[in-house]
Amino acid sequence: MGFEDTALLSRILTMMTLSFHILYATIGVGVPLMILIAQWVGIKKKDDHYILLARRWARGFVITVAVGVVTGTAIGLQLSLLWPNFMQMAGNVIALPLFMEVFAFFFEAIFLGIYLYTWDRFEDQRKHLLLLIPVALGAAASSVFITMVNSFMNAPQGFDLVNGELINVSPLLAMLSPAVPTKVAHVMSTAFMTSAFVLASIAALRILQGSTHVYHKKALLMTMKLGLVFSIATALIGDFSGKYLAEYQPEKLAAAEWHFETEDEARLILFGVLDGQEPKYAIEIPYALSILAHGLPDAEVTGLNEFPEDEIPPLWIHYLFDTMVTIGMWLAFFSFVYVVAAWRKWPIITKRWFRWLTVATGPLALIAIEAGWWFTEVGRQPWILRGYMKTSEAATTSGQVDLMIILFAGLYFILGIGTIVVLSRMYKRNPVEKELAQRQKADKGGDPE
Repeated sequence: MGFEDTALLSRILTMMTLSFHILYATIGVGVPLMILIAQWVGIKKKDDHYILLARRWARGFVITVAVGVVTGTAIGLQLSLLWPNFMQMAGNVIALPLFMEVFAFFFEAIFLGIYLYTWDRFEDQRKHLLLLIPVALGAAASSVFITMVNSFMNAPQGFDLVNGELINVSPLLAMLSPAVPTKVAHVMSTAFMTSAFVLASIAALRILQGSTHVYHKKALLMTMKLGLVFSIATALIGDFSGKYLAEYQPEKLAAAEWHFETEDEARLILFGVLDGQEPKYAIEIPYALSILAHGLPDAEVTGLNEFPEDEIPPLWIHYLFDTMVTIGMWLAFFSFVYVVAAWRKWPIITKRWFRWLTVATGPLALIAIEAGWWFTEVGRQPWILRGYMKTSEAATTSGQVDLMIILFAGLYFILGIGTIVVLSRMYKRNPVEKELAQRQKADKGGDPE
């Protein structure tokens, strides 16, 4: 097996691991806030349905956390096994946020355990709610620190490069690279948005399956409202992300938009096919790329022809960018329609086809997350550490990567199927009606069992 083959296989394995892990990581960051909001609404309105929402979501959250730990550990192992040259060069620079990410996870896990164990042990539910705050903060902090590592790889700083070695290292400066504000904000907002739509999708599916319980209707309306809020926030942050790319990674923005010649009044290109350097069958929005890049319709946008050919990202990231943006805009539009329809009591909200569109919001949000991360990672190519080390230079020379791909693929298949089976059985054995009856009996002083 040649060196280039090993590098390619290493990239395949890393991308497979990240693609699987990002689904659990996104849910792991977003769901704690959903649980906190549901419990807070339940306490404020004195509504057991929202309290039960928080309780049931928390149970399912534990399963996703457990799988996320396994896949997160796999990523840590693969950094050392597949990219030893990168870790040797930059490991001491990014060690601090990696350590803090682990600390944040343990902080979250400790309070999550206490939170789950102390259900019904507080007469004042507000005290129990306080335990969820460090869970949500720990989940968010964990995401922030690991995103700082990714930001460093895209906009490295906090060191000097002398004879191939990084010296005069400042870990704090490295953690606060120019990519951090937009990347962290985008990761957080998309995690909250995706979690809201996934939970909305589940509630809509239960209604489609014949459930008429008000519990599911309340869950659906609340999560669609949250989905609307965070999808709008994601769109606004996405605009700032475009301006970051224009300044710090112009080749990535140009590749995403098939923008070859440096020019002002640049058009935004959606979908289509590329014929040489000319897009065909595409949707073109005049001035939009100039506005996205610099906030002005007549601003100049740097083209791909300004960069060395061996430093241009793969042009197929155009479709990843388009997929991410299109789904995001659709989710914002659809959730707005849903919330207005619910408020105005329009009959469309009860139509079966409209329910199916609601169910589709969860899977679509997950697809957008995948497309976004593929765009982030593939769009940085050919660099693993932008401007300092190429991906091909960082890879292992081991000849066992192909075997590792098979083994890890098997592991992820088992974990994915296991997650679905465990969650399905958990909720089927404890339907909403049964749990509400138990709680009402307990509130009257009877045996909840």
